[in-house]
Amino acid sequence: MWSFRRWRQRRILARHPVEDALWGRVREALPILDGLNAEEDQRLRERAVLFLQGKHLTPLAGVELGDEQRLFLAAQAELPLLHLADLNWYQGFHELVIYPDDFVSPQRHRDASGVMHEWDAEHSGEAWHQGPVILAWSGVQASGAWEGYNLVIHELAHKLDMLNGDANGLPPLHRQMRQSDWAQAMQSAFDDLNTRLDRDPDAEPPIDPYAAENPAEFFAVTSEYFFSAPDLLQQAYPAVYTQLQAFYRQDPLARLEHLKATHPHYRAP
Repeated sequence: MWSFRRWRQRRILARHPVEDALWGRVREALPILDGLNAEEDQRLRERAVLFLQGKHLTPLAGVELGDEQRLFLAAQAELPLLHLADLNWYQGFHELVIYPDDFVSPQRHRDASGVMHEWDAEHSGEAWHQGPVILAWSGVQASGAWEGYNLVIHELAHKLDMLNGDANGLPPLHRQMRQSDWAQAMQSAFDDLNTRLDRDPDAEPPIDPYAAENPAEFFAVTSEYFFSAPDLLQQAYPAVYTQLQAFYRQDPLARLEHLKATHPHYRAP
């Protein structure tokens, strides 16, 4: 069946081809893409182009974005959607604002007594409901390795979370997924992480302690780990890994384990 949307996408891809050498440099700078097969690689390449044509990147003073830098960001943005249906998952925003480094953002919080607290905090990224995504370019540049950190995936996970309204750690689940299974896995792990930190605030928990802030941050941080340190997440919270595997319809741990078994750069000494 003819689709106007698919026809429009083909026109965009034809007008904005990506040279093999350019894509090769982007792939080389992003180890978390290692292990993708040829079909996945081509799909990611096309979706990165469509992402850049559908979203406006606004670099602020001190940030220069050439084609390679733009694709570097877009490839990370589209990796979580690689095996999701071709739907408008990143809806509700049109702009990504790029700061050169961490930025100060005003924060507001009303406590249980109804008192409003206001302060300034330094952030490397923010995702506003029905608003832009804000990223520090230094954080984007530090992303893309198997190290449990990915600013792009973190902030765009918030956007997926917001598809149901305010970010609360519950994105729209697929039809075959059960909300009760998701809630059980996420809440148990979230409670465990907070218990560890309450017991010893200076302890090194199995994942970034920022995940203990609230359920929304827990989903964003575990999404980071799912793609950039799947072995650590699966070892710490296997039920969470299983739920994210069902949601993103990917298995980064299988890719990483295959690389360890077959790729000389990944073999343990």
